[in-house]
Amino acid sequence: MKLHFFSTLLLIFTFSFSFAQKEVKIEGTVIEEDTNIPLEYATVVVKTKADNKIISGGITDTKGKFKLEVPAGTYLISVEYISYKTKNFPEQTISENINLGTISLALDVSTLNEVMVVAERTTVEIKLDKKVYNIGKDLTTAGGTVSDALNNVPSVTVDVEGAISLRGNENVRILINGKPSAMAGFGDGNILSQLPAEAIERVEVITSPSARYDAEGTAGILNIILRQKETIGFNGSVTLTAGNPDNLGVSAALNYRKEKYNLFSNFGWRYNDSPRNTYTDVDYFDTTDDNGQLLTPTYRRIIETKKVKRLNRNYNANIGMEYFLNESSSLTGSLFYNFGNDADTSINSSERFNDGTIVEETYRREKETEKDNRFQIALNYVKRFGDDSDHKLTADFQFEKDNEDGLTYLDENYIFTDQTAPDPFQIEQEFTYEDQKEYLFQADYVLPLGKDSRFEAGYRGNFKNSNTDYQLDQEDTETGIIEINEEISNIFDYTENVNALYTQYGSKLGKFSFLLGLRLENTQLKGKTDSEITGDELDFDKNYLGMFPTVNLIYNLSSADSDVEESITLGYNRRINRPRGWYINPFPSRSSRTNIFQGNPNLDPAFSSTFDLGYLKRWEKFTLTSSIYYQHETDSFERVQENTGQQTTDGIDIIRTIPINLSTNKRTGAELGLMYNPEKWLRLNSSINFFQFETDGEFNGVDYGAKNTSWFARFSSKVTLPLAIDWQTSAFYRGARQDAQSDTEGIFSLDLAFSKEILNKKATISVNVRDLLNSRKYKSVTTTDFYSRYSEFQWRQRQVNVSFIYRFNQQLNKRERAERTGGDDMDFEG
Repeated sequence: MKLHFFSTLLLIFTFSFSFAQKEVKIEGTVIEEDTNIPLEYATVVVKTKADNKIISGGITDTKGKFKLEVPAGTYLISVEYISYKTKNFPEQTISENINLGTISLALDVSTLNEVMVVAERTTVEIKLDKKVYNIGKDLTTAGGTVSDALNNVPSVTVDVEGAISLRGNENVRILINGKPSAMAGFGDGNILSQLPAEAIERVEVITSPSARYDAEGTAGILNIILRQKETIGFNGSVTLTAGNPDNLGVSAALNYRKEKYNLFSNFGWRYNDSPRNTYTDVDYFDTTDDNGQLLTPTYRRIIETKKVKRLNRNYNANIGMEYFLNESSSLTGSLFYNFGNDADTSINSSERFNDGTIVEETYRREKETEKDNRFQIALNYVKRFGDDSDHKLTADFQFEKDNEDGLTYLDENYIFTDQTAPDPFQIEQEFTYEDQKEYLFQADYVLPLGKDSRFEAGYRGNFKNSNTDYQLDQEDTETGIIEINEEISNIFDYTENVNALYTQYGSKLGKFSFLLGLRLENTQLKGKTDSEITGDELDFDKNYLGMFPTVNLIYNLSSADSDVEESITLGYNRRINRPRGWYINPFPSRSSRTNIFQGNPNLDPAFSSTFDLGYLKRWEKFTLTSSIYYQHETDSFERVQENTGQQTTDGIDIIRTIPINLSTNKRTGAELGLMYNPEKWLRLNSSINFFQFETDGEFNGVDYGAKNTSWFARFSSKVTLPLAIDWQTSAFYRGARQDAQSDTEGIFSLDLAFSKEILNKKATISVNVRDLLNSRKYKSVTTTDFYSRYSEFQWRQRQVNVSFIYRFNQQLNKRERAERTGGDDMDFEG
């Protein structure tokens, strides 16, 4: 059955009318024939017998119940649900209230092969506090990862190193199904590059989060909703992927649903060998010391070429069960596990020049291995009160644990040098062990007040601890013995505890809706070092109490009988950016012999206030979304580079990168999105985001103020070719940008994909090419008072993938439970 739920609703409301005579009620309950489970979102249509026109209609609630009002008369009544046989009630003469009783619908087996689990089109919904992008059949990410899929969502960018930005701001909070999760990593998005893109059902871009959400993330929140089937019986899908450079993957989503419980699971294995290339060209300047003495660098210019062979093996599993305790309550438990085993081998060639002549060349080999074990246990309880499914209490508990064990081996040798009897290089070994734990306790209560208002209150407690054991071993070049460097080796224990209370109230008054909220958060940041190793002691305990108000307004400009949907939204929120443990750890970590990163224990959280004004207009085939925004952030973080005044044994300056609090960061921007579907065989989608930010502040007597204007845009088209072959093209461009010390060039990338349904539409085979022109390279120039560096970095080369997806016993089912997705905010649509 190809009739779409939303098309049916539109038809119902467009052609409904009323007679000036006695109103009577029609009610009933719709269930599935084999299991007696209520069918939510079943469509009930009432037509006049005389001319077969729709006079009224509606949908069933979570208990399968419906209730309609019509003038007294003779009608044709039908009850429909996609992939089920329609139940008809011909010539019903209704003069008084009538109850049709329990209506059983049977599966229409003949239509199952025509119904797709994944929506064909990517669509956008505007809510009071977010934009919801229902991910369609994005061919370019088939066989790819969640990070690849996010890079095709308007307002979102994923750079060549995998960092996720929202409107050009990297301080974005990543949630899975409305909650912090081990699937999104502990404060980073690295694991998202390991989960399959097919796992995503939709992405909520929350640029004006309501009080219900954690105040962390000055850019906003990305809430990734994973697919979960609720179809009766056993069903699922299997995906196979192969690509070049080496990319092999197998994933499966399996589901078993009975009347009292629902078992769900996702499994995946991925093998990836992706080359990475880096090129740097550094010119060193003369400097002076504190006494005005001229300091001349050992080398005037150093050119380095680095080629990295990256081997990634990743396993993940997510299994769970929802048990329906009774008609009004349910309990869901799940276990997520991920194991990663990475091995990188890099070759670095370094050429050193004086007066335009090469005077030395070295060859460095690095081997880096990392094993990552993480798991998450989650429990969710839902209790509904009375007949109103929105009146409910939810309680959540999560426990996450992550162990990372890394080893880096570095060995460098001279190819030639003009030095006489130069000091040999030291062999170095880095050992890093990190243990992280996180507990989450959350309770939310929702109380509807009348038909169009709602009150909500809740508590959330996040308790995190990470312990990092870092050890650097270096060779004694005289004895050949590798010994621990006790000045750099360290143990750092970091704790972050956040307790939060919130309340919010929302209401709909005609065409106007509002949602007002207030969140109170107490943040405790504690750090402690092991003084036995370093001889130094650092022990800090900071507390911050913050109030975070939120205001979200929406006004519907369209009339009830209009075919055009039009609305204006306005949002305000205050948010916080807390420094992570590695930003505070005062001990230096070495990315190479000449570059170190050192945390700053004096970092304070940054606070921001953001205003967002949005506009949406939707026609039958065309959708336009737009917004302008302004953000003012205080004590914003900025990473700066300094010369430590130290040199390596061969005379190269050691550069330190350190995060600091700059005084202000002002960000202004505008974005525009267009979706156009002129024909069934053609779909067009584009967006552009323009922003400007200005930082103001200094550190150690150096002014790091900067002003930058940048933009990014994406365009995609999908065309259905003869033989029912789908062809998709996606292009992305990010404009040049600047910060306090660096200028970065623009980046362009182009993706192509083709797919075809086979085996009676039970399977899909697709071919895609990501970064067709091999142009996704990060090019920048960094200038300080002691050097100028040109860098060219390519995280991943052009990738070609072939994917095969097979589905069994699946049909589209609209019964989604909001509490599982984190989408409990008042969904007043524009």
